[in-house]
Amino acid sequence: MKTKEPTMFFKAIILLKRRDDMSAQDFASWWLGQHATLARQLPGLRGLRFNLVTADGEGAIDGVSELWFDSQEAFEAAYDTKQGRAVAADSLAHLSRRERLFVDEHTLVDTGV
Repeated sequence: MKTKEPTMFFKAIILLKRRDDMSAQDFASWWLGQHATLARQLPGLRGLRFNLVTADGEGAIDGVSELWFDSQEAFEAAYDTKQGRAVAADSLAHLSRRERLFVDEHTLVDTGV
């Protein structure tokens, strides 16, 4: 069985906590709707995944975003555009906390799904 070499991209993980006056349902509706529409349009975006925390909304984190770009420079350039500033402003208007993590991903199991 031939193994495929992984494609290397820069990956950012963003931890999100909704505003205190938003319900978990309101957060999910905004994030998976309005915000996702904006985020999909980031220049140079190679991949995007939103992970909605399934707890009752009382935890420290409500959502985890995963974004892939060719490089950290491409990530920073994307957020330095009009579209990137709109994505960031939309986030800050709906969140009480946002933490960005730049990571090296190590895939241990890949079923190809």
